[in-house]
Amino acid sequence: MSTTTSNGLRLVALLAALGCAAAAGAQDKRHYDFGTTPTEAELARFVSPLPDGRGLPQGSGSAARGKAVYEANCLVCHGDALQGGQGDRLVGGRGTLVNSDPARAPVKTVESYWPYATTLFDYIKRAMPLTAPGTLSNDDVYAVTAYILAQGKIIEENEVLDAGNLAAVKMPNREGFIPDPRPERFPAP
Repeated sequence: MSTTTSNGLRLVALLAALGCAAAAGAQDKRHYDFGTTPTEAELARFVSPLPDGRGLPQGSGSAARGKAVYEANCLVCHGDALQGGQGDRLVGGRGTLVNSDPARAPVKTVESYWPYATTLFDYIKRAMPLTAPGTLSNDDVYAVTAYILAQGKIIEENEVLDAGNLAAVKMPNREGFIPDPRPERFPAP
């Protein structure tokens, strides 16, 4: 094979490779040709409220209303006194997470473990009741959140929770977590 032919083949191969690379680079890498673009309403189901309350939906609820919601939707798993059963215990256990007595097992509940009331709201909204997750209205979720927090003596029985005050609820274990020291993981808003 002559040098001219060899160089010509190399040039053709190089141009073919460059053409393929250019075509691949021109494609939108975020589009995979399947599925549909979600609507704003569909995306809203996946937005978690932040500890400071950003992202909480409109609505409100009292512990009195929450008791009725709890009895209708939660009691079967969590018990009549929030003591647990098929589902987890919801109240009690303060001070049991940090102890030096190996015979005294930690009791992990909303009252003893969860650092933010917004996390409780979000969990109930997404995952409860177990047999029909996501079916409670925002008002029902605020109400049952208020009921659980009132039973744990975290808020007053007559307090009404909403998007404006839920984040201000001081949970007993709020200071029980060590912040992530990597600011690049969770940049300030």
